[in-house]
Amino acid sequence: MSGEIVLDTDIAIKFLNGDKIIDSFLSKYSEIYLPVIVVGELIFGALNSKHAEQNLIRHKKLIQRARILEITEATATTYAKTRLILKKKGTPIPENDLWIASVCIEHKVPLISNDAHFKDIAHLTLKSL
Repeated sequence: MSGEIVLDTDIAIKFLNGDKIIDSFLSKYSEIYLPVIVVGELIFGALNSKHAEQNLIRHKKLIQRARILEITEATATTYAKTRLILKKKGTPIPENDLWIASVCIEHKVPLISNDAHFKDIAHLTLKSL
């Protein structure tokens, strides 16, 4: 096993839907993290689905399995600095993704995501499939 990884929402959903490639990729890691923002997005997605009760149970199993990364004052500072840099470059990204990236930067843990806009963020270690 090779350490730690943070799941973005897109990867967490694919994992929950049984994607074998992601399951194999994640099996290489000893610790899986979910930013609290991703937890919120997963719970919202479950509650907003046609099978809310069943999906909430599945989502909560993943949430309980992972370590949750909370937002701190250091996260907020990283967020503000990163947002300003992206604004000046003219490459803003969605707010939730900016918070997710900031949590990863703060904790120095790589993020796995297929969202291309994360590539614009300095100091973020990004993994993709």
